[in-house]
Amino acid sequence: MAASLDSGRSGRGRAKWKPKAEINVTPFVDVMLVLLIVFMITAPLLTVGVPVDLPRTEARNLPAGEEPLTISITLDGEIYLQETVVTLAELAPRLTAIAGTGYTSRIYIRADDGAPYGDVARVMARVNAAGFTNLGLVTDPIER
Repeated sequence: MAASLDSGRSGRGRAKWKPKAEINVTPFVDVMLVLLIVFMITAPLLTVGVPVDLPRTEARNLPAGEEPLTISITLDGEIYLQETVVTLAELAPRLTAIAGTGYTSRIYIRADDGAPYGDVARVMARVNAAGFTNLGLVTDPIER
């Protein structure tokens, strides 16, 4: 906090010094800009947990929001709920335990480009049978 002295004149001609309090906001703005840049860089890196080679399509990116609930299917058929390995039989009870009833947000399925179509179809059928109907498939955009 900085203080400066203000020279004001009183009625008799004598100088009266009054302290004036001012807040220097420049360091606060600098810190906020640095934090903004750090969060802009690190936020996209936090959503990817399981390494999957996604297929490339011409689909547009979805708007960013809260952290999505994702199911990942690797090339060798392993199923991950967020970052935890689960079996096909455990998938529906775990989803119900995480999401509870009335989960309306979209559940994203990330499948490796070489994963068998049957594995992806079985996961989608199991999730749909558990009562979760708002599903989305995640792909990488084609770079032009």
